[in-house]
Amino acid sequence: MQRAIGVSDMKGVTADIVCHRFSDQGWVRTSVHTPSEMELVLYVNGQELVTILCTPTKLNCLVLGFLYAEGIISDIGDVVMMRMCEDESLVDVRLKNSEYKLPTKRRITSGCGGGAAFKTQGQKVDSGLVIAPAEVLSLMKKLQEQMELYRISGGVHTSALSDTGDLLVMAEDIGRHNTLDKIQGECLERGLSTRDRLLLTTGRISSEMLLKAAKMQAPVVVSRHSPTGSAVSLACDLGIALVGQVRGGRLLAYSHPERLGCK
Repeated sequence: MQRAIGVSDMKGVTADIVCHRFSDQGWVRTSVHTPSEMELVLYVNGQELVTILCTPTKLNCLVLGFLYAEGIISDIGDVVMMRMCEDESLVDVRLKNSEYKLPTKRRITSGCGGGAAFKTQGQKVDSGLVIAPAEVLSLMKKLQEQMELYRISGGVHTSALSDTGDLLVMAEDIGRHNTLDKIQGECLERGLSTRDRLLLTTGRISSEMLLKAAKMQAPVVVSRHSPTGSAVSLACDLGIALVGQVRGGRLLAYSHPERLGCK
């Protein structure tokens, strides 16, 4: 598990904003932290692929995870060079296959800032993982306790990859989809398997989030919020236990409740 983030680590990630707070004691001038955002332009083999609106953390993981989720790379060995230029807000990736033909048909997703995706179909998850509801509740509690950027500034989503006992990788971003791409990218860098793991997130689960989970072969996806109807239908088809409304001591299993021991 990575170390906790402190306020001193937030240069460029948060901005200090002067505002006015109203309470029952009236108006008070105050300073608050707000999450930063940037437009990261991604080039692959010298061709512009997409612009991602994101939080400026773990950008290399974000790029790797996005390319993997979209099927442009199959592992980190497909990337021979990555040049990150944060001053110019761009990253240039060179693939082992210099003749790779980039996808051109793009979908605008329901992510914050209007995320982009190219893939539309998911691969069914093959897993025998079963986890107790109490373990899911405990993991969500850990996620909420370790949402460092959210604690400092608010305005971001947090996601984590976990086994049945602990959180393994965490990511925070203004975009829900970006958090999953950052997790996938970090796992590629660290050689961590995402198969038979849980994905926990603070954001709404949409069908695009389910496609990323299926690519990771994660059989359980957990959120504090409700999923969309399309996400529930897709989770049933993909073999994913979709768990929502995880708050306090309660949760709802929208699909494959057998993965939570419900018979």
